Amino acid sequence: MVAKKLYFMDCHLAGRQYHDADEVWDKLKVGTVLKLERDLDNRHDRDAVAVAYHNEEDGEDYTIGYIPRADNETIASILEMGWTDIFECRISRINETTHPENQVHLTIRIVRNKNNEEGRV
Repeated sequence: MVAKKLYFMDCHLAGRQYHDADEVWDKLKVGTVLKLERDLDNRHDRDAVAVAYHNEEDGEDYTIGYIPRADNETIASILEMGWTDIFECRISRINETTHPENQVHLTIRIVRNKNNEEGRV
């Protein structure tokens, strides 16, 4: 059997308190799929990767935070190379009672290339 997803990493959601997470907080649950977007205009981090929630109700994307600076260099490079659909990012844990930097944890997986479903190279 060929795996459809490959584990890549776990991390917390950085900067959650400075972005739009509160606007969609009631929609964020364990298992929620999030989008990773390269933020080339970020003056604080040259490898910034934003984490966004797509709200189906209003069709808007809400930036809810970032991949931590210590973990974002490889993801940023891959996104810059045009591989925008290679990652699947999901919420793996939420804890409202802890410090905002530790409230949301993410699991990121690499998704099999749709052109290579049979596992051939």
